[in-house]
Amino acid sequence: MNLDGKTEVYGVVGYPVKHSLSPVFQNRAFEYHSINAVYVPFEVKPEEFEIAFKGLKALGVKGVNITLPHKEKALELADFVDGHAKAIGSVNTLKFTQEGVYAYNTDWIGFLKAVKKLLLQLKDIKTLVLGAGGSSRAILYALKGEGSEVYLWNRTIEKAYRLCESFDCKLVERPEKIIDEVKLIVNTTSSGLKEDDLPLFDYDLLKPTHVVVDIIYKETPLLKKAKEKGCIFQDGLDMLLYQGMESFRIWTGLEVPYEVVREVVLRHSVPAGS
Repeated sequence: MNLDGKTEVYGVVGYPVKHSLSPVFQNRAFEYHSINAVYVPFEVKPEEFEIAFKGLKALGVKGVNITLPHKEKALELADFVDGHAKAIGSVNTLKFTQEGVYAYNTDWIGFLKAVKKLLLQLKDIKTLVLGAGGSSRAILYALKGEGSEVYLWNRTIEKAYRLCESFDCKLVERPEKIIDEVKLIVNTTSSGLKEDDLPLFDYDLLKPTHVVVDIIYKETPLLKKAKEKGCIFQDGLDMLLYQGMESFRIWTGLEVPYEVVREVVLRHSVPAGS
């Protein structure tokens, strides 16, 4: 927290990043605590990330969130990496200090806090995770840490196989093969971001007993069908807010009420993105 009257700079680094909701609620969090700081988006191409990383450090930026496609590269460049981030294999939060750059992953915390609004107990719950990208790693880590029995599907089976080895989950060839056995279904892919995206499986197979989570923060075709079928369901907004609130705590040592950040986001309508 600044004590010299200067405006501190924070932000989110990604490509693309213009539709990010993070500036909306992080700036509200700084305002809530009367901190002289601003949170801005930095759109950085993959090939320019290392230069940008050094530039942020040189310019005295205090902290940033990292989104796609830079989460793994940020881990490589950081001076100190939190144990959770190391186990997950990617970071989404950087804190710049005199001693060096500290890296964290708060995605797994955000996911757990959000999903526990639907299911208080995850131990021994059978879960189907769709997708094997960066977000999937954090979610697999969270689920396995809670004792969930996890099944993983991805269109590129080799990528899913590698994640199954890392996180001790079971590989499935098609979601339809396991759909009747699982309680929780989590979509970590970008499928559904655009209305013409192909479905990941036959959504008519959903039953009222399923709990469906899509980390995209809009009503996707998967969530529309879940609603139609009488499932308990959740989009990605809560995960986004909780991971961001944890990043804010890492940077400032302060907590911000969930209601404060949720209210400002709900009042701010932007296209879905990360």
